[in-house]
Parts: sequence; structure tokens; C-alpha cells
Amino acid sequence: MPMVIFHKDGQTHRDEVQERTNLVVRAGIRKFPFPHLRYSCGMGKCGACACRVIAGGEHLPDPNWKEKRQLGDRLAQGYRLACQLWVSHDIELAQDSESQTEQPGAERSGAAA
Repeated sequence: MPMVIFHKDGQTHRDEVQERTNLVVRAGIRKFPFPHLRYSCGMGKCGACACRVIAGGEHLPDPNWKEKRQLGDRLAQGYRLACQLWVSHDIELAQDSESQTEQPGAERSGAAA
């Protein structure tokens, strides 16, 4: 089973997940990475779940059009949308504090912080 290491607000959280797991779906049903992962729409529209991939990015597919539209230049810095990723290998992610990632006009409809 893939190991997920998640960094946020100076803390590190880790757990194993089933193969082909979506972390936003898991957080939505209150399983790890809940309550640490910030997310909102779950459809790639808001960008609230943007995370920087620290390790394991070589196992991810190329960014899709939703990630390209939402993240733009941040893709080159290693950011991805957690809602668009299905984890099948070990991965290490970091999520910035909300104040660092807030974007004008982004939808917010029930984010878990």
C-alpha cells in the first residue's frame, strides 16, 4: 500500500492508503489526510487543494487541463491539485498555509483546514 507523507503548518502527517486513492475523496469522508488537507470543490475548479510534490512525482501522470488552468506557473514549481491525483505509489506532499495560496475569485465551499 502506498505511504503518503503530508506536510502542513510545520507538522508532518503520514499514513498508508489503498492503491488508486484520491486524497480529497478520503478527506471528504473523514479519513487521512482529514483534517489536515485543505480542499473545497474536489473537481479542479478552485485550487484549494494545491500541494507541492516533494517526492514520488515521477509516478504521477502529466498534469491535466484543470491543473494547467488552475496552477499555471506553479506547475513548474512542483505543485499539483490533490483532487486530480490518484495515488498508486509512495508520495510526499506539502500544502502551504491558506494565506500563501489564496487566489482572488477562487471558489470556497466547505474547505477543511
